[in-house]
Amino acid sequence: MPEALTPGELLALDRQHVWHPYGPMPGKAAPLLVESASGVRLRLAEPAEGQDELVDGMSSWWSAVHGYNHPVLNDAARGQLGRMSHVMFGGLTHEPAVRLAKRLVDITPEPLEHVFLADSGSVSVEVAVKMCLQYWRSLGKPRKQRLLTWRGGYHGDTWQPMSVCDPDGGMHELWQGMLPRQIFADTPPAGFDAAPDETYAAQLHELIARHADELAAVIVEPVVQGAGGMAFHSPGYLRVLREACDAHDVLLVFDEIATGFGRTGALFAAEHAGVAPDVMCLGKALTGGYLTLAATLCTAAVADGISRGALPVLAHGPTFMGNPLAAAVADASIELLLSQDWAQDVKRIEAGLWDGLAPARGFAGVREVRVLGAIGVVQLDHEVDMAAATRAAVREGVWLRPFRDLIYTMPPYITGDDDVARICAAVCAAAREG
Repeated sequence: MPEALTPGELLALDRQHVWHPYGPMPGKAAPLLVESASGVRLRLAEPAEGQDELVDGMSSWWSAVHGYNHPVLNDAARGQLGRMSHVMFGGLTHEPAVRLAKRLVDITPEPLEHVFLADSGSVSVEVAVKMCLQYWRSLGKPRKQRLLTWRGGYHGDTWQPMSVCDPDGGMHELWQGMLPRQIFADTPPAGFDAAPDETYAAQLHELIARHADELAAVIVEPVVQGAGGMAFHSPGYLRVLREACDAHDVLLVFDEIATGFGRTGALFAAEHAGVAPDVMCLGKALTGGYLTLAATLCTAAVADGISRGALPVLAHGPTFMGNPLAAAVADASIELLLSQDWAQDVKRIEAGLWDGLAPARGFAGVREVRVLGAIGVVQLDHEVDMAAATRAAVREGVWLRPFRDLIYTMPPYITGDDDVARICAAVCAAAREG
């Protein structure tokens, strides 16, 4: 056994060696040291702001929909670990990957029927883009190599995904001029329940028509733009995109990495619009937050098109593709979700978020409060003081991760009503002090 280290020693080593996401090296603020997690609670190695455990209001960046240390997922991981933790996917296959692929085909919108297993959400978007580019190249139309999206989006931190994130004011502004040049429509008008704006719909049609000869695909986050601003838009715009893409021979990609598996109140956000994409990206909640895994699904038409090319294979193959351990947990996580009344849990959380966040509407500096499914957002009229907002939430016994002008929550679906109320109190406290 390695020598036990004190919390102070661990944090000193962390500061010296560990580079945390979206932060400098060394970090400016010490992270909280989590000792263990169970249900919806994170147990701290040392108390912070008088709290030794925190209700997780973030589902570990939207992935831990069943909470932590769940016996069903633990059993799935242990059972698979006793058989094999990994085997290469080139030339070999195994039951967990086959079962997972079949389950994903069964629950996603038709006609998605082929599954490429990747190891992170960003890579699943890379694979989706590569599918689309290779599809047109295989069909003898290599000029169709650009992507169209709308502003306010976020699709990941690797190269092609960065090119379709919002180019102005986003996390990837530094790389403009180096990334592939894509085509951007305006941010979709706000409001999930708002009637589609005909002028905006016409703009989408016009942009796709004008660039059809060079467009490989349109890629968007359906209904919710996540890390780009936690904004909600009408599902009607997804129908507009489907119609325009069909009319002008352009593929349609839905990035459901954040929205998939029930977060918006539908199992997949595409269902709100009643349309299906040609390619769909999944991740985050796929394994219930246990292991990193993602998937890119496509139609038979896309797969057949690629197979007709001079290079009749999809030229991509991550080392840990189809990892048996991750696939077994993912299959168990989806079965667990579907065996419960997840839709009622999301609806219950939605009602609790509306009630609990309502007071924030009257706070100075709050621009808007919005809720959809198990997503609650308080948007400020200024940049969040992240340190102050985080301290305020921790004092309330809750873990939140504000960014830009947003204080938001995406709690696990197992979060009880009392804990939903506690999360809302923390969001309100963070809004007052941030």
